Amino acid sequence: MIVRRLRPADSRTKLYFMLAWRTPTAPNPVLVETFDLLRQRGFDIELGIAEELLLQLDRLAPTHDLYVLKSHAALWLSLAEIVHTHGGRVLNPFPACLAVQNKIVAVERMRAAGVPTPRSWVTGDPDLLRSIVEECPVIIKPYAGGRGIGILVVHSPHELARTPRPREPVLIQEYIRHEEELKVYVIGEEVFGMRTGSSRDAPRWPCPLRRHVREIALRCGRLFGLGLYGLDIVESPDGPLVVDLNYFPSYRNVPHAARLIAHFIDDYARGSAAARVPVRTRPVGRALRAAQQ
Repeated sequence: MIVRRLRPADSRTKLYFMLAWRTPTAPNPVLVETFDLLRQRGFDIELGIAEELLLQLDRLAPTHDLYVLKSHAALWLSLAEIVHTHGGRVLNPFPACLAVQNKIVAVERMRAAGVPTPRSWVTGDPDLLRSIVEECPVIIKPYAGGRGIGILVVHSPHELARTPRPREPVLIQEYIRHEEELKVYVIGEEVFGMRTGSSRDAPRWPCPLRRHVREIALRCGRLFGLGLYGLDIVESPDGPLVVDLNYFPSYRNVPHAARLIAHFIDDYARGSAAARVPVRTRPVGRALRAAQQ
């Protein structure tokens, strides 16, 4: 992975995918197809799960041309920072991933840049939310959470009284009641919309995006320096609000996702996207034709 060793001068471009540990293990079909496409393009690919590795810290140095961070685990983020510090290339860039992973930082950065988000607060004492909960329901999120783990929706002061004191920082946002959620997936500057129910395992289906929503998504990418990312958006009386932002999502059911991701990673690894992220990719039709060649 990142244990120091010499590479032969004629070695092929090496990619290392930092993958999340899952129980039960269920391979993401988009990733499986992406790996196959990249191998067909001539890349050497290595896969790793941080929890299955034992690495000696004083022997760590980048050995791959590009590290692709597809995990929100604290251990992978720590190792990605080491790769970044030693001059290794990470996709998405490590500073962007670090900022997005901290929901408190991410929401404030979006708010300050004019990205529409729900009203938000931070506190270490839920009792201080009483006056707010009397006015509207709130959702309490771990500041570094993901996949919906640890999220609480509080509808009343009575529910608030039973809420345990958090052990780590939390982000509190006004809860916008909704039956459907809009998931927006971005690959470079290709933007896709998927409608889904409010539960985590609800079915999802492709939907067209308004220009305003597409611009919100691309603004988030430019703001953080992301190229592969996703947003969760809900509709409020005042318009769409971004309620979550994450790097390298599942891309489940996104049309042609694997081919477009492989194309983007290919461009990035070979240097055409090295200067900045996001990078304007070719239109979908041209990108797919190129990927098939």
